[in-house]
Amino acid sequence: MLIGEVARRCGVSTRMLRHYDALGLVRPTGRTVGGYREYSEADLRRIFHVEGLRTLGLSLRQIARALADPGFAPSTLVAELIRRTEDRLRHEQELLDRLRAVEPSAPSGWQGVLRIVELLHGLNSPSAARRQQAALAPAEDGPVPTEALARAVLAEADPNVAGALRWALARAGDEGVASVAEGLRSADVDVRRRAILAIAELPGDQASALLASALDDPDPAVRGPAALAAGRRGVHEAVPILVDMIVEGTNDVEASEVLGALGTDAILGSILTALTDALAARHADQAVRIRLVQALAELPPSLARDALRELTHDADRTVAAIAAALAERA
Repeated sequence: MLIGEVARRCGVSTRMLRHYDALGLVRPTGRTVGGYREYSEADLRRIFHVEGLRTLGLSLRQIARALADPGFAPSTLVAELIRRTEDRLRHEQELLDRLRAVEPSAPSGWQGVLRIVELLHGLNSPSAARRQQAALAPAEDGPVPTEALARAVLAEADPNVAGALRWALARAGDEGVASVAEGLRSADVDVRRRAILAIAELPGDQASALLASALDDPDPAVRGPAALAAGRRGVHEAVPILVDMIVEGTNDVEASEVLGALGTDAILGSILTALTDALAARHADQAVRIRLVQALAELPPSLARDALRELTHDADRTVAAIAAALAERA
């Protein structure tokens, strides 16, 4: 079969076939009387093998080595190709993220683009101080792209930098909510917790709805901060979790304060019931009972007074004494 027919059948240009021949990669089995290349069926199969390996990203030199050595084990080469491909994809994803961060800001000139790129470099700096400086860039220099801020917030482990990033994200208002909400779907509990802490500082009903949805999170490290933030916004579904936090001694003082300031008289009545029920259930644990008594004292005096007076007769003298002192103030 002559080279033109081979090119049509294999989808490889005649120029490339001549290149394969020059490299010794696919040499035609024979020549015609006139000296033209003549390929056999075995040559065609080898061409298909070469093209198949090229689609995996192998260089022609690697292909030649693989086809020439019958004992060649492809696993090592394939593993190396996977690593290179992953590196390339990671770099391309980073480029895509930078471009997406630039696009919404609609810079009017290259100076604007360069400023955004500088900010992105700052947010990705290994230096905590440099990341914090980027987050606190003056507003007159132009806003930090919201998507970039959200990614930085979800990735930041340093508490000081995280606080600056949340503050910067809050300046974006409602725009920041959707960007950081992606973190609530993460399998990483730390990312979900960072998302909640950021959403807690954002305004609007959408942020409140996201906080309420996080009350079902399986991890208390996420559920607790969500309950505190949701309770401050009057979300009464946070009550059971806040009571549990008092029982467990996790941010119990803060949880008590939130319960005391939460909602209408009807909701406060349900809080009183939840606290007294917890007292009945935890009758043997002095530390838990003390925390619950102190939480009762955070409720309006008219609501908590009778419950505190009843606790002055508690079998535990320490609990009774604390209840008596708090009842006097109520």
